[in-house]
Amino acid sequence: MTDTQQWVAMGYIKGVFGIKGWLKIAANTEYSDSLLDYPEWQLRKDGKTLTVVLEAGKVMGDELQVKFEGIDDRDQAFSLRGYTIEIPRESFAPTEEDEYYWADLVGMTVSNKSGIVLGTVKNLMETGANDVLVVEGEYGQKLIPFVSQYIENVDTGNHTITADWDLDY
Repeated sequence: MTDTQQWVAMGYIKGVFGIKGWLKIAANTEYSDSLLDYPEWQLRKDGKTLTVVLEAGKVMGDELQVKFEGIDDRDQAFSLRGYTIEIPRESFAPTEEDEYYWADLVGMTVSNKSGIVLGTVKNLMETGANDVLVVEGEYGQKLIPFVSQYIENVDTGNHTITADWDLDY
């Protein structure tokens, strides 16, 4: 894999499970077992990067547990605690029309229908009812529901979003 590809943080290793090298994972995905779709993960912590291959994985309750090739005991597994899990963006499944990965929306410039730049998408929040764009810019922080009522257009090619959102909202 090339160094130019975009890696997306998808969770982190939160602890060990048992004595045979199994790890507990905190997944930042809609479904915790989605990470099992990717056979190779990049782990990153304190400037150090490791590539690991998934040997096995399972969901126990709401917790994802995985085993990497070559990590066969608790001490080896414990040394991976705190690493961020990254997946190459190019390996994500294609989206349906009007569906977007959060990783693709972060960093986009958001303007309103009048052409005023509201800022840049810094993050998204789940509210239960819908996702919300966290936009930061010259006019402060704006929380814009990511629903068709407020989002006029998402232009992935130009990295822009047009929203029906006034400055005083």
